[in-house]
Amino acid sequence: MTSLPACGLWAVLAFALWLPPAAAQEGFTVRVAPLADQKAVFATVESLDVVPARARIGGTVGRLAVRAGDRVEAGQVLAVVADQKPLLQLGALDAQLAGLRSALEQARADQARAETLFRQGSGPRVTMDQARTAVEVAVATIQARLAERGVVDQQIAEGAVLAPVQGRVLAVPLTDGSVVLPGDVLAQIAGQEAVLRLRVPERHAAFLRVGDRVRLDTEGRVAGPGFGTVTRVYPRIEDGRVVADATMAGLDAFFVGERVTVWIGTGARPGMVVPAGLLRTRFGLDYALVRRNGRPVETPVQRGRPTPSPEMPDGVEILSGLVAGDVLAAP
Repeated sequence: MTSLPACGLWAVLAFALWLPPAAAQEGFTVRVAPLADQKAVFATVESLDVVPARARIGGTVGRLAVRAGDRVEAGQVLAVVADQKPLLQLGALDAQLAGLRSALEQARADQARAETLFRQGSGPRVTMDQARTAVEVAVATIQARLAERGVVDQQIAEGAVLAPVQGRVLAVPLTDGSVVLPGDVLAQIAGQEAVLRLRVPERHAAFLRVGDRVRLDTEGRVAGPGFGTVTRVYPRIEDGRVVADATMAGLDAFFVGERVTVWIGTGARPGMVVPAGLLRTRFGLDYALVRRNGRPVETPVQRGRPTPSPEMPDGVEILSGLVAGDVLAAP
């Protein structure tokens, strides 16, 4: 049996300690693919819809039920605006209705008496017709007063300020006891759907397209690397910047108006990306196990910038040391 030199034995042992058993059966094939040149730009987390909750009647805020930061449902009562005038009108209408109902009872009694006398031949037909008309007038007057009372009831009900959408309360500029007019804003509510509002320098505007993928530096606040998609590019340049919107999951973890760093594509070039787990750093140098002639060979490589993607979250660009078609031993 042939013995191995001491240096060869140590190399075999080091390779055996690094390479898991599955690496002998699996591998990663290096390919050259277009890589997007990325640039970091600032974006703000903004709500797609910021809807004001307005008072529908004038009066005094009697009960304020929310504060900034609260989550509300659509139709939830945010505050109650009280006004004494509709209550006074309601009392006056109730008194009128009581008198009209009494008049209706008297008119119906007069109608019954006139009809009885007419059937007995003791009363004229004109008196009976007048009594019927008086009953109809009394009924119509009561219906009109009931309609007016319904209007006043609706005014009182409109004193409740309702949340127009589901979301978070951004600001409440009033307090209990504040006097408001019809149309005054009692709260600003941000809808549930949040977007990234990008502001891209105009020299990169030619590369920005709807459907492009962007990457957000989540800083651990969203599980995994955050990837989003550009959904709208506004056709106007403001202060030398192009404004665009991008959507992604997990934006609820950020504050509305918070500035974040987003990486966008500014062109493409050929490059190689491999999983960072296939590289090993030793004494400041990066190595990869490349299968050549049926056996793994440790090859030094030059690592580039991290290039994560949904398909390869730990992707890293390789600048040199590998060629297309190399098969890397997979851990």
